[in-house]
Formats: sequence, structure tokens, C-alpha cells
Amino acid sequence: MSKSYKLFLLALLLMLSACKEEPAAKASGAPAITGERLTLAPNEDAKLFRKEPVTLDRGHELRLPGRLVWNEDASVRIMPPVAGRVVGINAKPGDRVKAGANLLSLSSPDFGQARADLGCAEADARLAEKALERVRELHAAGVVARKDLDQAEADLARASAERTRAQARVKGMGGGGPEQTFAITSPIAGTVVERNVNPGQEIKPETLSAPLFVVTDPTTLWVQVEAREDDLAAAKPGSEIGLELAAYPGQRLVARIEQVADFVDPLTRTIKVRARVANPDRRLKAEMFVTAVLPVAASDALQVPVRAVFLQNGQRYLFVEVGPRQFERRPVEVSREYGGLIDIKSGVKEGEQVLIEGNLQLADFFKPGAK
Repeated sequence: MSKSYKLFLLALLLMLSACKEEPAAKASGAPAITGERLTLAPNEDAKLFRKEPVTLDRGHELRLPGRLVWNEDASVRIMPPVAGRVVGINAKPGDRVKAGANLLSLSSPDFGQARADLGCAEADARLAEKALERVRELHAAGVVARKDLDQAEADLARASAERTRAQARVKGMGGGGPEQTFAITSPIAGTVVERNVNPGQEIKPETLSAPLFVVTDPTTLWVQVEAREDDLAAAKPGSEIGLELAAYPGQRLVARIEQVADFVDPLTRTIKVRARVANPDRRLKAEMFVTAVLPVAASDALQVPVRAVFLQNGQRYLFVEVGPRQFERRPVEVSREYGGLIDIKSGVKEGEQVLIEGNLQLADFFKPGAK
């Protein structure tokens, strides 16, 4: 046998050996699948597939976004009832004011006209009263007819009605002063927390986008919390909640829920929950963002980490360990999700081990055409 022929046979044997080993290598690198059960390949490192047990809900804390706002039960936003020019500002943010305190003075032609109309109406009413008295005396003496007495009574009724209307208009404006000076006062006692007016400014009520003043009691604030529909079990009026703020890390304040809205916001699909928090030192500020922490009691729901569940062909699945290096793909029905956990309504039992890492890698072998 020649040397070249021996080399040819050796090359042929090597090629045949490579052809036989290639399918074996491919087979050894892929898991074995029977129905919904998958067995890891011998060369697959099982440590890459992390597992955690199915557990019962032991209770948790629900964390919801919120913000602080003024206590509307102790707040008033003051708008001017008349147009005019600012001639005096008597309060600034931070001032404590009493009920009825003069906050702002306006020079208002409208108010001046209203007062003039009231003066005319009062004068006409007095004149009509005197005229009626004279006509009654003359009618009693037989000097004037009954129709003259009726006319005098009607004149007095009209004058009285006009006087009442003018008085109501002036009273409805809510202020008063010499000539056409109109005083804007605070209807409640509190602290001026906002002022949106400048000296000499021309004011027209119909064009204002913000109140002239906001007066409130800042020692209590409201907390507006956005809750989802499945969070309502933990958000009950009268229950306490914790508040965490970025401004005070490591501290948790206590608020109490006062009201839960009766409707779902159609845009955000959330429900507004309102709580009250004490603010005696006034370190909390309106419009601060907060995290509301609501305690949720334990239940009999089964839970797994959210990472264990994956969606495939419109169905949610997870992998359950059924033996050494063996996992079963199971369809599951889920409900609430919070704190990295998700409730499982069906498909698993307490204590079973589910994959939380590597499950998506194994899920690829169940895709159409992957087997």
C-alpha cells in the first residue's frame, strides 16, 4: 500500500468520524422535550437556572404615589367680585390674618356706581313712603280717590324693591369704603400662603387665571393618593398610612385616610384617595411628592416572583421543577402584582420550585418550529 493511499484512507476516516460526532454534539447541547416537560442537556450548567418556591401571601406594604395639597376644609381662594385698579396691598405671604381682615384695596368704578345706585334707590324709597303717607291722609279726608291711594302704594312697592336690589348688589360685592374704594377681605382666619397681585395692577375678574390670595391653615395638609382598583382593599377610610418624602429620608410620617373617591378616573384608571396629615412645625409643603405606604394583611393567595411568569402565545406560563434537571411548563392564571411578587390563582401548589432565571431561555424551545 502506497503512502499516498494511506493518507487518503486516514483523511476519509476523519471525515466520517466528524459526520458522526456532529449530530451527537448538537443533541448533547439541546434539552429533551416530551409534551410540556423539558430535561436539561447533560452539558447544561444547572446552576444557571435559579429557582424559588411558591409561597403563601404573608402580607406586604403597598406603595402608592401621592402629593401634598392644601387642606380645602380650611382654605379659601379669594377672587375679586368687581373690576378695578389696585391702590393698596395689605397682606403678603406668611402673614397671619383674622377673619374680615383687609387684604387689598381697589379703586373700582363699578363699585362706585353700585353705591350710587343704592343711594338713589334709598332716596326714592323714602320719597315714596312720604308720598304714601300724604295720600292716605287725603284719602281719609275724602280729598283723593281710592285709585290715587293704590297708585301711591304701588310706587312705594317698586321703590322698595329697587332699594332691596341695590342693597343686595352692594352686599354681594363683599367690601366697602369711601366713595369707590372697594376692600377685599379674608372670610376666614389663617395664613396667607399665596399672593398673585401687584401694586397698581388693573384687575378684571373675567380674565384672572389665579386667585388674588390663598389663605389657609398650613398646620394640616391633605394627601392625594392615586390608587388602582385592586388596591382599594387596603385603602379604607379611617385607616392609618405611612408617608415617605425625599426631603426627609429615613423618616415615615403618619396620615389617616378620610375619603375614597366614588369613581375611577377614565384617563389614568386610578381612584383618588384622600388622607390628612398633621403639620404643626410646617416643614411639609403643598405640592410635595410623597410615597404612601399602606399595610396589606396576609391572605391565602399563592405567590411567585414576577420574573417567573412569562407570556407565550397569549397565555401566561411558568416552569415548575418536577425532578432533577427536569422542568414542566405550566399555564397559570394570575391576579395582583406588587413588590416584585404576583398572585397565582391556579396552576401551582405551595412549596413547588419555579424558575426565576433561565426560564425565558427554556421557553424558546417551546416556540413553533423550535423542536
